[in-house]
Amino acid sequence: MPVPPAVRIRRDGVEYLSNVERAKYLIRELTRAALRDSGKLIRNRALNEVRKLKGFRRGKRPLRAFQTWVKAREGVLVVGIKHDTWYGVQQELGTSKQPKRAILTNAVMNNISDIRRIQGVYLSSIEDENRALGLIDEDDEGVGDEQ
Repeated sequence: MPVPPAVRIRRDGVEYLSNVERAKYLIRELTRAALRDSGKLIRNRALNEVRKLKGFRRGKRPLRAFQTWVKAREGVLVVGIKHDTWYGVQQELGTSKQPKRAILTNAVMNNISDIRRIQGVYLSSIEDENRALGLIDEDDEGVGDEQ
């Protein structure tokens, strides 16, 4: 979706310029981009922890098991592990036969400062429209981003 143009309204010889739709678009897109990059960081840090585990198999399986989705309309980031993977829910939460490893939880909790920094870079650019437009990737749909 391209950047909405400014709306010009003329009343009683006075011209009003409304950038409300443009500002809403920039805020929504910058939020989506910040969530997307935060999800990539969390996913990469979780994969680094999985690679350290004993019994880890090389290949593309772990790369596909950890996924992120950005739901642009709701402004929500979802990071998860596919069902029935060796390092999936059983190792995240633990069972009677499997110790709790909390791979995703630790990836988020140990990197909160990095996540805040990423979010800050995007959201602080709201003040500068040209910088904001440079950060937005319009080719990326944002919904169902599989990493």
